[in-house]
Amino acid sequence: MKTLTILIPAYNEEKTIEESLTRLSKLSFFQKAIVINDSSNDKTEEIVSNFLKQDSRFSLIRTEKNLGKGKALGIAQKIIDTELVVIHDADLEYFPEDLVEMYALANKHDNSLILGSRFIGTKKRKNIYKRTYIANKAMSIFFSIVNMYKVTDVASCYKMMTSTFFKKMNIKENGFSIEIEILSKYLKFNRSIKEVPIQYEGRSYSEGKKIKSLDGIFYLLSTIKYKFLD
Repeated sequence: MKTLTILIPAYNEEKTIEESLTRLSKLSFFQKAIVINDSSNDKTEEIVSNFLKQDSRFSLIRTEKNLGKGKALGIAQKIIDTELVVIHDADLEYFPEDLVEMYALANKHDNSLILGSRFIGTKKRKNIYKRTYIANKAMSIFFSIVNMYKVTDVASCYKMMTSTFFKKMNIKENGFSIEIEILSKYLKFNRSIKEVPIQYEGRSYSEGKKIKSLDGIFYLLSTIKYKFLD
């Protein structure tokens, strides 16, 4: 079985980070989990530091200033020494037990990106904002047409990939468009994306949801950009 590192980018997630890490700690098949504190100004780092005492597989790194999700992930590239890497957001919208099936598939399909999709299968999902649900579907259709490769959920956080690809990836996106950048560049690295149904429980903006409507426009522009650029 392949070795795995979980990356957890976090910015001002003091309300959810402990429960998020606790859920991850119940998994037995990963070797490392790296929390990337993107210069939070709340108690995120304090909570994570205390959690590290409970599970030696977890570690903490920090950015010198707030960079955004994409660039925050980039600072972990040099310290990954496992065969696989997967991204797990610090909120509670995703469920780590879904990583079990993704990990099994990653071990069967060398050099395939394993994508957790919220739009296939019949797993339990809670979508608070209908406009976001529709926008995500539309963006996925647009991405599929542009790249001539069907992907049902381009905005999904759960992407498990080879470390060979991730460590060499020249990350250009600061924010949430990293999701598009990863998928676009992986299709150039190896045209193989395997999808797995996952659960989802969306949170509201009052609960700390950060992605905005403008990010949807950036997704569309990034889809076109990375079709032609590396």
